[in-house]
Amino acid sequence: MLQKLQIHDFVTVKGKRIPEISLTYQVFGKPLQTAPIVLVNHALTGNSTVCGENGWWNGLIGEGKPIDTTRYTILSFDIPGNGYDGVEENLIQDYKQYTARDIAAIFSLGLELLAIKDLYAVIGGSVGGGIAWELAILRPTLIKHLIPIATDHKSTDWLKANCLVQEQILLNSENPVHDARLHAMLIYRSPKSFKQKFDRSYNDELSMYNVESWLLHHGKKLDQRFTLSAYKALNHILANIDIVKGRGGFEEVLSPVESTIHIISVDSDLFFTVEENKTTYQQLEVMNKNVTHGIITSDHGHDAFLIEYQQLGELLDGIF
Repeated sequence: MLQKLQIHDFVTVKGKRIPEISLTYQVFGKPLQTAPIVLVNHALTGNSTVCGENGWWNGLIGEGKPIDTTRYTILSFDIPGNGYDGVEENLIQDYKQYTARDIAAIFSLGLELLAIKDLYAVIGGSVGGGIAWELAILRPTLIKHLIPIATDHKSTDWLKANCLVQEQILLNSENPVHDARLHAMLIYRSPKSFKQKFDRSYNDELSMYNVESWLLHHGKKLDQRFTLSAYKALNHILANIDIVKGRGGFEEVLSPVESTIHIISVDSDLFFTVEENKTTYQQLEVMNKNVTHGIITSDHGHDAFLIEYQQLGELLDGIF
């Protein structure tokens, strides 16, 4: 059930004051304050429905699943502006004022309103994982297990470049959400994944290759459920993940964090590369941090964190 908190007088990193922000959330599994709490941060086109019949991560979270709802309380916030509650948010109106750090700060305030003082784990994929990194820096003693998946603690040049292309499509296309989704699917998957799935097969009935009809289907599907303003806002947040900006160096920023950090990469990820994650892992090792690095082996690229549930479950087994 979708519930709502009101955040008052929020000030962004850039100094913009927002009189009121509606923060929607859902709770699954054990009631709050009765079991260890796992905060789940959704990805760009996701929402707070993380498990259940329509849950976007129900291959991972649920009764008897790797994150078992009979043992844990699952909490998930909607990133303000994702449009899931059907209400236009302040964040949408001036989306360039916001960064992933702002979203983490909003989530932190939400946790305070819910009287949550510690989290067993924070887990998130893609932009949700970037927000998890930011939350760990804002609240160094809050999280026992930090689990960023298919993500990074920063938006790389490659990521920013793709987000810029996405934004230009969103600003200039006559069918913006549909067309931006077509481009996005090319970086969420991989060339090998496309070959396995389509192998240049042709659809005579539609007079086009199956890869083309598949892309058009995904564009139409997202256009039916995701607003242009939400896409602009979430894309901008994705492009602005940076835990060190304005704070100092990597070691200085990470030193206070007490979490055990479990970095999980996808070996074929073109969006958040395994090489960047390896560098982060090595930096944390040098600092003697409690850190692990698991790698999902998949041909499916970035989206493997939504596909390879068996591997992901095995990597999380020691935590949950």
